[in-house]
Amino acid sequence: MFRGLCYGCICGRAARMNKVLLSSGKDDWETPQEFFAKLDREFQFTLDPCANDNNHKCNRYYTELDDGLSKSWGGETVFCNPPYSAARKGKPGQADWIKKCYDESKKPGTTVVMLIPARTDTAAFHKYIYGKAEIRFVRGRLKFVGAKYSAPFPSMVVVYRGGRQG
Repeated sequence: MFRGLCYGCICGRAARMNKVLLSSGKDDWETPQEFFAKLDREFQFTLDPCANDNNHKCNRYYTELDDGLSKSWGGETVFCNPPYSAARKGKPGQADWIKKCYDESKKPGTTVVMLIPARTDTAAFHKYIYGKAEIRFVRGRLKFVGAKYSAPFPSMVVVYRGGRQG
């Protein structure tokens, strides 16, 4: 019935594809300005907690050395395009940033808007996003500033509105 189909090969191919989708060798891709500007018109961002001196989108921003994960974002309107990689030795990963966005959004007067891959199968998605935030799926694939090609994954914008979500 499934002659010639090797489940090991399918699993191996899926694992290799996952590795490609989860790692680009770079964790500081800059959000396309036009995409950011549209969100900024809606939210009027005051803080970019996950940036560097070249790709920040707000006048107030934290670099990796500043460690935005350790700072309070209370009272801010935050735009966060976090690293997309998994945590590795001594370096937080995307799930850490998702949790931080969720936790900070519970503070009074704090709105957090996050741009991340649309990975709806992850534990972080189900624990910190699904049913707790507004989710906007991005049509098509974003082409980040400096990238040769569009992202190999779909993206979503996650909106936490100042403690008013579930």
